[in-house]
Amino acid sequence: MILKEKKIYIAGHTGMVGSAIKRRLEAEGFNNLIFRTLSGLDLIRQHEVEQFFNSEKLDIVIVAAAKVGGIWANNIYRAEFIYDNLMIEANLIHSAYKYGVEKLIFLGSSCIYPRLAPQPLKEEYLLSDYLEKTNEPYAIAKIAGIKLCENYYLQYGSNFYSVMPTNLYGPYDNFDLKTSHVLPALIRKFHEAKINNSSPVELWGTGKPLREFLYVDDLADAILFLLQKVNADDVYKQSITHLNIGTGKDISISRLAELISQTVGFNGEIVYDKSKPDGTPRKLLDVTRMTALGWKYKTLLIDGIKKTYEWFLGNNGR
Repeated sequence: MILKEKKIYIAGHTGMVGSAIKRRLEAEGFNNLIFRTLSGLDLIRQHEVEQFFNSEKLDIVIVAAAKVGGIWANNIYRAEFIYDNLMIEANLIHSAYKYGVEKLIFLGSSCIYPRLAPQPLKEEYLLSDYLEKTNEPYAIAKIAGIKLCENYYLQYGSNFYSVMPTNLYGPYDNFDLKTSHVLPALIRKFHEAKINNSSPVELWGTGKPLREFLYVDDLADAILFLLQKVNADDVYKQSITHLNIGTGKDISISRLAELISQTVGFNGEIVYDKSKPDGTPRKLLDVTRMTALGWKYKTLLIDGIKKTYEWFLGNNGR
């Protein structure tokens, strides 16, 4: 059976990441993709997940389903972020093993790395120091997912492994000012300030933290590459538990704000509330291993911001 005919389940296909993977695979002619919405399958319920795997006889699983959010949401909904994510990944990964799935790719997050780990972040820095407190519950859940994949491989030989994308953005992102990540939140803030002719725009923190951003369609391209060319043996033989996926380049929040304000057309003042948290000072992934395997990002940040704002205007903007 060729890869395009295999039965592939994308968990979380309605989210930003899952929908990008779905678009990419469909564009490549994959014709046996499986989806379920929350109303049809609650991934937190073990019995429902096992029934689904038993009936569908899946070949490949991509775990893009997760409860996600920015600093505010991670810090306020700490219990939900650890519980929901632990249950989702445990149910999916165990059922994939139990019902004979031949390949599983688990998507984590760069917040798994210690707050003050050396930069850029190498895969082997996992569990080397303390996590950032504001998103510790989410990070711990994602680390548990990595270790599930690793140990099902070590004990059972399951072709399961994890990838850690950097900060993602693009179509179908969450633009809610309370629960979104920084880039879509800035798009929303500057857009509303422009149409309401209001200034200044106030942003949290100092603007000094450095962040890396990857356009979500580039991540989808990376997942296609991994499906076609990389198996668990290729990952674990390097004595690591996962692969970083990013651009290998970062930018300060203040510079990001300038780029977004220019793209949106906001010409007012930007001020920073230094009493609010910055989060981790820097998060830049070392992408040496993915580059060596043969994959590299394509979309420049300024181009990705323009595409994301265009999508926002067509779907959310007033």
